[in-house]
Amino acid sequence: MNTNATGLLLVNLGTPAAPTAPALKKYLAQFLSDRRVVDLPRLLWWPILHGIILNTRPAKSAAKYEKIWTPEGSPLKVHTERQAKLVKGLLGHRGIKDVAVAWAMRYGQPSIAAGLDELRRGGAQRILVLPLYPQFSGSTTASAQDAVDEWAKRNNDFPAPQVIRDYHEHPRYIKALAQSVRDHWSQQSRRTHKLIMSFHGIPKQAIEKGDPYASQCQRSAALLAQELHLADDEWKLTFQSRFGAAEWLQPYTKPTLEQLARDGITSVDILCPGFAADCLETLEEIGMECRAAFRAQGGKEYRYIPCLNDRPDWIAALTDIALEHMR
Repeated sequence: MNTNATGLLLVNLGTPAAPTAPALKKYLAQFLSDRRVVDLPRLLWWPILHGIILNTRPAKSAAKYEKIWTPEGSPLKVHTERQAKLVKGLLGHRGIKDVAVAWAMRYGQPSIAAGLDELRRGGAQRILVLPLYPQFSGSTTASAQDAVDEWAKRNNDFPAPQVIRDYHEHPRYIKALAQSVRDHWSQQSRRTHKLIMSFHGIPKQAIEKGDPYASQCQRSAALLAQELHLADDEWKLTFQSRFGAAEWLQPYTKPTLEQLARDGITSVDILCPGFAADCLETLEEIGMECRAAFRAQGGKEYRYIPCLNDRPDWIAALTDIALEHMR
């Protein structure tokens, strides 16, 4: 790598090292200790986290991970690692030889600090960090920025890495999503009655404090519906993965699916545009739990459309997004 080389670090949320209670306890302790994730006074939150949650939730979460674990490991880890390799390969195919590509997780391993260290050791003179969250939120992108800032403080003789804020309305992202839906429809005999776009939820309080996440999800969903030429009654935006007793962004995905089934909607397609790669929340929660809930209320056809993962058009989109910021 030459002296003008750039490092590109792809960052995703995180994953436990194994589908076991001890591994989940370690992972959840790191994840739920982040103030960006749980914005409660430590004196209130610490007894709940260490006295209740970390003694009850790891085993339940491990059972869920066991359902989707692969021989290569966590699906999120497998897809993120593959995305980094494919982006590097596409850069090389385009004749761009002086960009090193690594990947990291905000929680779990390899850490963001480890990824940045790897790129610096490899000779990178500047580093671009691309969080794989299309929509900005304080609990995701800003948390990744926190980890980057902590590393920069310890390496103050090196230019601070640049973090890409979001890409929620980037044309290549929207077109890749739309093509994934078209490809899915082309394999089926017909469309279902409704296309559900399920995004990860966040507490409503965060939006009231100024987090732009909800508006960016709405923008992404509207652009995708427009690209697919959907009428207003052919699609619906929902939010999943609620945690705790506080009110989160609504409408909630699972209750929405149950109500649609009760209202006579017997078939749905569902995708998760806010996830760059399949993971527990898409494969188990959406692919299994929500499927069962929809069918229990009378629904029949329930078809999950996979995340973008390693689709060639998505890899090209990621590469273009990175190159635009490098320039």
